[in-house]
Amino acid sequence: MGAAEPPAAPDPVRVLVVDDEPAIVEFLAMGLRREGYAVRTAADGRAALPQVDAFDPDLVVIDVMMPRLDGFALTRELSGHPRRGLLILSARDEKSDRIAGLELGADDYLVKPFDFDELLARLRAILRRRQPARAAVVAAGGIVVDRAQRTAQADGRGLELSTREFDLLAHLVEHAGQVCHRQQLLDAVWGHAFYGDENNLEVYIRYLRRKLGDQARQRIQTVRGVGYRLADR
Repeated sequence: MGAAEPPAAPDPVRVLVVDDEPAIVEFLAMGLRREGYAVRTAADGRAALPQVDAFDPDLVVIDVMMPRLDGFALTRELSGHPRRGLLILSARDEKSDRIAGLELGADDYLVKPFDFDELLARLRAILRRRQPARAAVVAAGGIVVDRAQRTAQADGRGLELSTREFDLLAHLVEHAGQVCHRQQLLDAVWGHAFYGDENNLEVYIRYLRRKLGDQARQRIQTVRGVGYRLADR
């Protein structure tokens, strides 16, 4: 019998952006794609419904003030899904509006104008609450990581890793093929309360490359100004 196939690398997180302002849609779609998300867009709530059926998004970013089917009505339509997260993005900053959105089933409510990094942090928080438990074993690009046993292999060769190295490699493997933002990696490996030197991340990436024999930086790729991506093949 041949060796068992390693588990496939996870698909990119799918985000549907629903907003009738083309500039905001373009800004969000470009930024989210740069972060490694798969993105589709819709100009209003009515147009979003077939996109939800076809695309099956993990996250939906919803503007409130839209023609045909507004954001509150769309939130009501989409609420109740056990896995799908809903983030309302609105210029309406009244307390009553925020309460209404959350009571209709939104996971979070962010007021325009907004900071893109804050939006990313809120989306990641929704995903952490919504996504199922991690698989114990993940694999991509010839690397196999067993979280339960805290072991890792590259091309069948065991790797001796520190705790930080292991957690960093595991996160990269889980998100193979996606761009992992520097802050995303710091949050995942060092924790949200980390206020140390961000150069720590570069140091540990260098350690991993050395142990993987990745002197050419083909396995762990630098995405300049953004973060790192593990090649998935």
